Amino acid sequence: MLRTLCQTGGFVFKNSQRTAPRLCITPIQQRWASRLPMNTVVLFVPQQEAWVVQRMGRFHRILEPGLNFLIPILDQVRYVQSLKEIVIDIPEQSAVSQDNVTLQIDGVLFLRILDPFKASYGVEDPEYAVTQLAQTTMRSELGKLTLDKVFRERESLNSNMVHSINQASDEWGIRCLRYEIKDIQVPPRVKDSMQMQVEAERKKRATVLESEGTREADINIAEGRKQAQILASEGEKAEQINKAAGEAQAVLAKAGAKSKAIRLLSEALAEQNGGAAASLSVAEQYVSAFSNLAKESNTVLLPSNTGDVSGMVAQAMSIYSRLAQPSPKERTEAGEPSDEAAAPSTPAQ
Repeated sequence: MLRTLCQTGGFVFKNSQRTAPRLCITPIQQRWASRLPMNTVVLFVPQQEAWVVQRMGRFHRILEPGLNFLIPILDQVRYVQSLKEIVIDIPEQSAVSQDNVTLQIDGVLFLRILDPFKASYGVEDPEYAVTQLAQTTMRSELGKLTLDKVFRERESLNSNMVHSINQASDEWGIRCLRYEIKDIQVPPRVKDSMQMQVEAERKKRATVLESEGTREADINIAEGRKQAQILASEGEKAEQINKAAGEAQAVLAKAGAKSKAIRLLSEALAEQNGGAAASLSVAEQYVSAFSNLAKESNTVLLPSNTGDVSGMVAQAMSIYSRLAQPSPKERTEAGEPSDEAAAPSTPAQ
């Protein structure tokens, strides 16, 4: 009886190993699970692994890392799930953007198993399911963006991918940590047009910068000329002010010297023999004036008695004596009788 039971249990154990899912027994891809261990009653579970145990074909419990005990024949390790972060390469696929450009895109998916029970019983092949979900989600997200936004909003595209995958993979006990786009390939014609657009943009930027530089140069030259004209006008203004001030001082100096000369001349004429000195000065000026005749012009006006020097001096002194006499008004104001009042009246005959 016992021998029959042992043979039946061994046959069931072998059949369970033969019918195990491909994900759990594949030796090449050990991302999700390693080989199923045999029930040796005493089992040692490695760190960061979860062993799902079934008893008589039903889920019994999940073995924690460390020492564990199982009942032979009745208990078997059905699934082994790795709790480490798993990296999955998303194969290259074609997608159409919002502006009808076909893109070839691939990426890398980083995920972790949070619930070994859901990962074992919620989906048949977790890796295949997540890969297909990532591809369909990528095609859906790319259809919402134009080609220019795909390159500009790469980070937002990755975050949208993670959010969409997590919404669907919660029932599988899997948590998507991040998604990264590896490469984006565009058709050759689109690539050439993009290159031409970049070159045109660079030429435009260079032209704008050159025009701004020319404008700044013209503004600087104009400002320099303006400042030069302002400084020149201020210098001319200061020069004219200084010149006017100098001329005013010269006029004042000449007037002071002339008044002083007149004062000294009047004092000299008031002294004894002042009239004779004045006559001598007039005679000297008369003789020097005749020496300069016909030097500056051909027209000469001469008096009738040019040889009578004494008469000319006497005439000049008489004019001077008349000019020196006060006017009748001044005599009236001074209280002196006028010439008409001083002259005696002729009796009528």
